[in-house]
Amino acid sequence: MRYDGEHKLQTRERVLDAAAKAIRLSGPDKVGVAAVMADAGLTHGGFYAHFKSKDDLVVAAIEHMLVQARSRFAHETAGREPAEALRAYIDFYLSKKYRDARASGCPVAALASDSPRLHDEARAAHARGVQTMAARIAGLLRANGNADAHNLARSAVAELIGALALARIEPDAKQSDEVLAASKRALKRRLGIDALH
Repeated sequence: MRYDGEHKLQTRERVLDAAAKAIRLSGPDKVGVAAVMADAGLTHGGFYAHFKSKDDLVVAAIEHMLVQARSRFAHETAGREPAEALRAYIDFYLSKKYRDARASGCPVAALASDSPRLHDEARAAHARGVQTMAARIAGLLRANGNADAHNLARSAVAELIGALALARIEPDAKQSDEVLAASKRALKRRLGIDALH
C-alpha cells in the first residue's frame, strides 16, 4: 500500500514524539530504535523510511523537542508586556507542574548532562536550543530596558535550568518546592521584574 506525503509526515511526528519522550526519560544513549517504533505503534522495519540511523533520529528528536519548547515560550509570553512576559515564563518554567513533567518538559534541561557525550550534530542542535532560549529572554529583557540583556539572559537560562534540575533531584517534595520558589524570587529580583509581582 502506498501512502501520501501527509501520512508519512504524521507517522514521522509519532516517531519523533516517542523518541522525544524516551530521550527525556532515559537519555539519548539509552534510546532503542525498536522500543521507540513500538511506542509509536509501528514496526521496527519502518524506521529507515524516516531516518538514516539512530544518530539521525536523536538529532531530529532534539530539534522536534526544541520546536515544542519555542511554542511553549511563545504561548506563555504572548500578548504580555516584557516584564509581565518574563514573570509568566519564569513562573511556568519553575512550576511544580513543569518540574513533574519529565516526559514532556524542557529538552534543554533534560539533555544538559548528556550533551557533552552526544555526537557533534546532536550537540550542535542542543546548543542551538540553548541559544534560542537565551535570545528570546534577551529580547524581552532588551524590550524592558535592560542594557546588558545578552549576558543577563544567558545567566538567567543557566539559573532556570539549574533550578529545575535541583528541584528534580531533591527527593523531599517540600524541599523541592522551596528550591523552585526561592529561585523564582531570586531570578525575578535579579532581572528587575519583581516589583509588580
